Amino acid sequence: MELLLLLLGLLARTCAGRLLETIPYTPQITAKSLEGKLTATTFTLDQPICIFDQYVNSTDDIWLVVAFTNATTTFKNPTSPGQIPPYQKLSTTLHYMTLKTSIAFYPCAENRAASVLRVGSDTSCKDDRSLEYCNGPLSSPGPYRVKFLVLDSNGSKAETRWSQQIMLKRGRQPRSIDTWPGRRSGTMVVITSILSSFIGILVILFLCTVAYECYKLWRGEEPAVVEEPRAGSFQERQYDTHHIPPSHAPPQPLSDLPRPRSPAASL
Repeated sequence: MELLLLLLGLLARTCAGRLLETIPYTPQITAKSLEGKLTATTFTLDQPICIFDQYVNSTDDIWLVVAFTNATTTFKNPTSPGQIPPYQKLSTTLHYMTLKTSIAFYPCAENRAASVLRVGSDTSCKDDRSLEYCNGPLSSPGPYRVKFLVLDSNGSKAETRWSQQIMLKRGRQPRSIDTWPGRRSGTMVVITSILSSFIGILVILFLCTVAYECYKLWRGEEPAVVEEPRAGSFQERQYDTHHIPPSHAPPQPLSDLPRPRSPAASL
């Protein structure tokens, strides 16, 4: 009976492949108050600390598996590097592997500040198939689930549990954004109108000033220069006296007038 059970166990391992160890850890979205924990193309996980030490050797590789929720049951752990699903085939295979690293990236050290892993943050590799892996942006809001997978030279070695569903933010279509003023409050409309009018007046004054300065330059007028009087020079002011009547000569006394000569005297 014991021999039969041993044979059945060996047969099960042969059929199912290598038996993986389950690491008691569930990846999760970070609880830190970070901006952009969830965006339309990325999400942020807590970095696992002191999780892999007893399961991973220094030569093993630690991968992050990203899959659509409905594809987690059909995902098969790769047994060789050639079976690792790339990021570029996410739309067809519905899963991919990224963030390859080693145990040195997850050290179990005291007083070590907790860090995070941002999935989908690399936009430069999404069309480059020559790279070993790509942490490219996610084109669909999901939902997704992730897990960590450990690979050695013989294939998959250990894995964590799948995370809960991760739903990204949905971007709104530009046509769906309502820009009708009726949706705004009356105060906002009044403030917007006043500011628009004030800006319009400032623009008009500025254009008038520029036009006036250009007109002055075009005419080429030079400001009049007032010549200051030289030192020691003095110009006597002349007055016109045409309004004063001319004075008549005083009458001469009678004794001074010549007397007429008589004819007898001339003889």
